[in-house]
Amino acid sequence: MKLRHWDRIGNGGLTFTELGFGTAPLGNLYRAISDDDAHAILEAAWETGSRYYDTAPLYGLGLSETRLNRFLRGKKRDEYVLSTKVGRLLSVSAPEERTGIGKFFETPSRREVYDYTYDGVMRSVEFSFERLGVDRIDILYAHDLDRYNQGSQEALQVKLDELMASGYRALMSLRDQGVIKAFGAGVNEWESCQWLAEQGDFDLFLLAGRYTLLEQESLQSFLPLCEKRGIGIVLGGPYNSGILATGPRPGAFYNYSEAPKEILDKVARIEAVCRRHNIRLVEAALKFPLMHPVVVSVIPGGQSVDQVKANRTILDREIPAPLWADLKAEGLMREDAPTD
Repeated sequence: MKLRHWDRIGNGGLTFTELGFGTAPLGNLYRAISDDDAHAILEAAWETGSRYYDTAPLYGLGLSETRLNRFLRGKKRDEYVLSTKVGRLLSVSAPEERTGIGKFFETPSRREVYDYTYDGVMRSVEFSFERLGVDRIDILYAHDLDRYNQGSQEALQVKLDELMASGYRALMSLRDQGVIKAFGAGVNEWESCQWLAEQGDFDLFLLAGRYTLLEQESLQSFLPLCEKRGIGIVLGGPYNSGILATGPRPGAFYNYSEAPKEILDKVARIEAVCRRHNIRLVEAALKFPLMHPVVVSVIPGGQSVDQVKANRTILDREIPAPLWADLKAEGLMREDAPTD
């Protein structure tokens, strides 16, 4: 698998595999899987060549991190890149009061508490070290600083200000001490990433679903800023929650909800162009983000061994250049989207 080395500040940087692994599904997202099945999925990802693993306390309320513990125990620490997130602390709760009912299944009884302060970041890191069982975490992302999770622009701004006034100092200190190599934010909206990049010395952003075959608004200002500053992008959600993998079928998911008609129609037009070139929609979707120079890895995740293996097969598919040209000619892709 191809590698991408990133080193923004001259501290040795990190080497990413183009295909990483997002572990939200291992937190029993949408359905429960066994510990053994989760371990088999992680081993399958390793066998495909993936060496970048992203997790978070939120994923299964600690379950994803503890499942990674078992898997990583048998791996040499220098052979993989590991990221987790800060911004949420987990507190003990009654089962009926836990976070994520209906979204995460068969998880510990824990309730999320947003905390982007200095102390909150430090406590979160300490808890993640214990759950993961490792002696080094490479990247910390401030998690879910976006309108989708915070509820409104006003509520989001309060949390953004909290991070920059307090938690940011913790992230800087951890990087300066060499505890971590890099820090950034893991969010669903590029606008928050741009605001943070303009306020502080951020290294990497894990951007979920906002630079895909379906949408490229982040090319307006955010991705050019990243290119200028040497900021790397890990692209999560390359299938926009599912529709770029399943196609525009009834009930297809876009942004964690059923896709509206205008999205279904646009995806149908994109898929028609792909078919003319004998390329599956999912193949073009996984390859597209990696053509931008700031993207260091794409992390589609997977909740079965077959899905993980399929992602590697999809990644290896060569996409003919005329496909991208046709998408641009039909107004289905921005003209300034890199395609080589």
